[in-house]
Amino acid sequence: MEFDEVDQTRIADVGGKGAHLGELSRIDGIRVPAGFCVTTHAFGRIVTAALSLDDRLDRLSRVNPDDREAIRALSAQIRRTIEAIAVPDDLAAAITGALVRHGEHAAYAVRSSATAEDLPTASFAGQQDTFLNIVGPTAVLQHVSRCWASLFTERAVTYRRRNGIDHRAVQMAVVVQRMVVPHAAGILFTADPVTGNRTVATVDAGFGLGEALVSGRVNPDVYKVRHGDIVARTIAAKQRAVHALPTGGTQEVPIDPRRQEQPALTDAQVVRLVQLGRRIEAHFARPQDIEWCLADDGFQFVQSRPITTLFPIPEAGDQENHVYVSVGHGQMMTDPIKPLGLSVWQLTAMAPMHTAGGRLFVDVTRRLASPASRAGLLDVMGKDDPLMRDALQTILDREDFVPTLPDASPGGRAAGGPSAPITTDPTVVAELVERSQESISALERDIRTKTGPALFDFLLDAFAEHKRVLSDPLSLQAIMAGMEATWWLNDKLAEWLGEKNAADPLTLSAPGNVTSEMGLALLDVADVIRPHSEVVAYLQGVEDEDFLDALAKLAGGTEARAAIDAYLDRYGMRCVGEIDITRPRWRERPSTLVPVILDNVRNFPPGAAERRFEEGRQKAQEKEQDVLSRLRALPDGSRKADEAKQMIDRLRTFIGYREYPKYDIISRYFVYKQALLAEAERLVRAAVLAEKEDIFYLTFQELRDVVRSKQVDDRLVQQRKDAFRSYHALTPPRVLTSDGEAVSGAYRRDDVPAGALTGLPVSAGTVEGRARVILDMAQADLEAGDILVTAFTDPSWSPLFAGIAGLVTEVGGLMTHGAVIAREYGLPAVVGVQQATRLIRDGQRIRVHGTDGYVEILP
Repeated sequence: MEFDEVDQTRIADVGGKGAHLGELSRIDGIRVPAGFCVTTHAFGRIVTAALSLDDRLDRLSRVNPDDREAIRALSAQIRRTIEAIAVPDDLAAAITGALVRHGEHAAYAVRSSATAEDLPTASFAGQQDTFLNIVGPTAVLQHVSRCWASLFTERAVTYRRRNGIDHRAVQMAVVVQRMVVPHAAGILFTADPVTGNRTVATVDAGFGLGEALVSGRVNPDVYKVRHGDIVARTIAAKQRAVHALPTGGTQEVPIDPRRQEQPALTDAQVVRLVQLGRRIEAHFARPQDIEWCLADDGFQFVQSRPITTLFPIPEAGDQENHVYVSVGHGQMMTDPIKPLGLSVWQLTAMAPMHTAGGRLFVDVTRRLASPASRAGLLDVMGKDDPLMRDALQTILDREDFVPTLPDASPGGRAAGGPSAPITTDPTVVAELVERSQESISALERDIRTKTGPALFDFLLDAFAEHKRVLSDPLSLQAIMAGMEATWWLNDKLAEWLGEKNAADPLTLSAPGNVTSEMGLALLDVADVIRPHSEVVAYLQGVEDEDFLDALAKLAGGTEARAAIDAYLDRYGMRCVGEIDITRPRWRERPSTLVPVILDNVRNFPPGAAERRFEEGRQKAQEKEQDVLSRLRALPDGSRKADEAKQMIDRLRTFIGYREYPKYDIISRYFVYKQALLAEAERLVRAAVLAEKEDIFYLTFQELRDVVRSKQVDDRLVQQRKDAFRSYHALTPPRVLTSDGEAVSGAYRRDDVPAGALTGLPVSAGTVEGRARVILDMAQADLEAGDILVTAFTDPSWSPLFAGIAGLVTEVGGLMTHGAVIAREYGLPAVVGVQQATRLIRDGQRIRVHGTDGYVEILP
């Protein structure tokens, strides 16, 4: 199939690379070396002829993607089998005929082109093989076979397994393309591949064929071009190049020392190349990774594929500059969220939110533009997440990205400023909790009779009530009172007593914290189960979600079932990633709690919950007396002690309530979810949906329309499933600009020992122990004294906190849930440690400095 017969619709016939080359050849002003594609139909004939492949593919699909030896052995067997099959005569004749048309004795590049290659969600870059400067029909046919076999290179097999792609679902085409012998070649990224900035193009250039650059054997010249101007350049010492040999094949040769530090391109050529790249980008409507070469008569392009690692940009609806901050970092949940989860959160959130890459963002551009609100925003960010504050400051320091605007409401309270006064009265919290419970009870009662379109009308009213409760001024005052007391005590006691994070021990066992109570309550469940060895043994073998039903048959099982059910009645609406309404709740998947219950049975004596809470309360009381007595000994000590006492009382009155609004939100979410799933079951029975979980891939409004019309776009659902799967490979930035730049921020500290991992100190103390790197709470296996290292900890992780000695997370801030609970449990904790789960190995000994904010990896 000739290139001029190929476009994007022919991926199934010619693979991703072939389809992109066909499209490239159609773009005005873009030159592509001539060639043709050997279609996937030819590959299918070869596979059909290999009778032994079926068994080996079955075995390959069952291999663990981490079992490199098994993958290496099986993939080598499959490659040998494919290469041993002779190309059928009619197919060989067709390929030879195409070579005659293009130049039988010319040199060709023979390149793999798989149907799962160069796609928007998976590039497969470098996973299959390419062969350069192949001369003569016999050699071309041989290398076509080698391209077919390269579908099963070890790296390609592993890549497919990790991306959930079935080996049988991928077919292989082969591109046969006239060779270009270039003066220079390289790669053009039409967006900065490191920062994601869509306005900055990056050009890598070297002498000779681009193979030396692609394989990493040569350091290239690097240019960055923005708006037609070269804004940065690095000219490398290019010691070697790959050249085509006259008789076929390639050879790596040394470059004359006098040429090594000469630029491979002139500035004018760099700018011209980027202009052509922008034309290609516009055609494909997304940033591209482009392989180019420069011959005597200009630039030619031999490949273009999407850059799959860029984080998407939220849609703004205008051409203005925007700055977005991640909601997931504040909520301690940076995993992607399904469409229904995104839309429900948007409908119930207190601020407008944007979506990108399966995550939520808030546009803070206007708050940054106003000097008054800017100061308040940066102050709050700095206290909670210094990395986010630094990222925002980095953007502001550029001066040209966020314009300064007049304050919207002169004299109004700036964001993050002092809240309205509220008395230090425990009945305030009790009243707020009672209001919440009454509202949720009314929701549970009234939703029972709602189905069909009426359910969605009801839910929109319920969302309004949801937001009314969250925006209750008294609730906001109570939250701020606890936070401001924490900040005041930390600032003043550091100033007066020279003590860091002095508020931390004062929060131990603070009353009314529903999240810390949740962790202690699971210790009580373990107390019920511990005396019954038969129940313990049974729980150790739990594999499915109906295990509770069988408990009644065991000695002590009735008591165990009652204890677990009571726990689920109070906390069963929670789960990891709970801000996504589509996530399975503990009530829906109670087996998630079994490992934690068993850890508690093994690691704690009876009565541990009550004893632990009382010990924490006493330590807080002792710390209060110590602080007050030291303050009274200072000049003006009576005044300082009186002020500190007032703030300590205020802290202990309100800090526990900080966790309750989230409990309210998640309680409502479970009610919403149960009603929506009941509606989904009706749609399945009516043959509208294939399975009830398909509703998770529709927005709230789309689901409402499906219920009304009794019709669903199955292709849309599948597209959303594919997109959601791809979002897992993306790392959401703390701060993202409308140019696509991901800004990470830095701690900018010089008080951390060499080699230590820097983070944010959120719970004082120092602890040394075994690191347990756990990414899935259901896989937890903890011993007393272990230090939990994980990506993030939303409230659902708190049951694990009862059994650990310290905490390290990649995401978090001073007032995020994990930090609040760590302080109440007295666990030294450092959060915001970038790449902690990669840099710390499971089982390593580490030392957590919760007061100073760093982690040491011990020998």
